Amino acid sequence: QVQLVESGGGSVQAGDSLRLSCAASGRTYTIFVAGWFRQAPGKDTEFISAIIWSNSSTYYADSVKGRFTISRDNANNTFDLQMNSLKPEDTAVYYCAARSSFSKATMMVPLRYDYWGQGTQVTVSS
Repeated sequence: QVQLVESGGGSVQAGDSLRLSCAASGRTYTIFVAGWFRQAPGKDTEFISAIIWSNSSTYYADSVKGRFTISRDNANNTFDLQMNSLKPEDTAVYYCAARSSFSKATMMVPLRYDYWGQGTQVTVSS
């Protein structure tokens, strides 16, 4: 099992930045992909970004490309999401997630992730 604990989040103004962090513990050696998702009220869970644990290859949703950056620190078993130029439409509960397998075809599918953090609220006001 892998446990994921998020930190960061909060309320900011449009154009501001926030950094989310996710600390992994347990059988972290089984992590192949780490990712971030979000869910706004009344909407489905949306893929934001993912990183391949071994080689740091990254993937982004078009909605955040150029504004968000995912990174990981293998030594500390953490991975972060730096969010810049935030917009009101970025308001959502953000979740970190991890999976023990890789498939580019299912990179953005929440159900393919094995482990999830508790979620943290990000609110962006205009």
